[in-house]
Amino acid sequence: MATQTADMAPTNAIEFRNVSVSFDEIPALTDVSFQLGRGEMIFLTGLSGSGKSVLLRLAIGLLKPDSGQIFIEDREVEGLDESDLLAIRGGSMGMVFQEDSLFSGLTVYENAAYRLRELGWAHEQIDKAVSEVLRFVGLEGEEDKLPEELSGGMRRRLEIARALMGWPTIMLFDEPTTMLDPIVAVRVLDVIIRTRDVNRSSAILVTKKLNEIPYLARHTASEDANGEVVIRQAPPEQLPKTKVILLDSGKIVFAGSVSDFQQSDSPLIRELLALDPHDHSADPYFPDPWEKRRRPKEEIL
Repeated sequence: MATQTADMAPTNAIEFRNVSVSFDEIPALTDVSFQLGRGEMIFLTGLSGSGKSVLLRLAIGLLKPDSGQIFIEDREVEGLDESDLLAIRGGSMGMVFQEDSLFSGLTVYENAAYRLRELGWAHEQIDKAVSEVLRFVGLEGEEDKLPEELSGGMRRRLEIARALMGWPTIMLFDEPTTMLDPIVAVRVLDVIIRTRDVNRSSAILVTKKLNEIPYLARHTASEDANGEVVIRQAPPEQLPKTKVILLDSGKIVFAGSVSDFQQSDSPLIRELLALDPHDHSADPYFPDPWEKRRRPKEEIL
């Protein structure tokens, strides 16, 4: 997995400084500034059309700002040529898009290996990397299946696996549990927790499902004495580094802790919270999300 020595490590994973961008003279983001620290997870939320997906595409270099500066691991994106940007996307960053971006004619193995083949990795290196990552997301044994043979949850985990190839230090997730039922969504969130804590990735996660925020902020993943990854609710002194950023009409209207976000009397935040009125505190949780004996065969991811 990707690591850096302390003296070489960048100050921040991502930094936006007064970034603005418009489309057809309509502002999409206006004067946006924030920092994603190393090992930190930012929950980016807001109503539809608030600029969340635009921000992610700016962060990965698929869009360029009209003004302001964007830094990836202390390197200003504006000063990078296309080959440098491709190297960042292929090495430092991975992104899970909101829409299905799997190649329908390629198997699970071929979808996972695609990015590494584009980067010119040797066959032996690819084989080892694909095996390791598919095992990490719980898709070992599914290598020869086509995407159409997978459930929705399995396809999302394959999307994450493909983004994880090469173990990038920065992960971007654009509403990764869209269209998934609550039980399946929790298992996908567990993969994200594993990615953040075991692979030690910095991450921005876009979501309108506000119940996902406290779940991701209060659970951690670690390896036990047998080398197995265990996900548990963290004690207060061991909570992961997280914060919430709320966008409204392309502007940051809140940036702070999860607890401050939940307790805020902002009308917009109260409106967002009201969109998910269900009390999720009693929702079922499976310590081992890949344990097939816990659910009927037809529901296996």
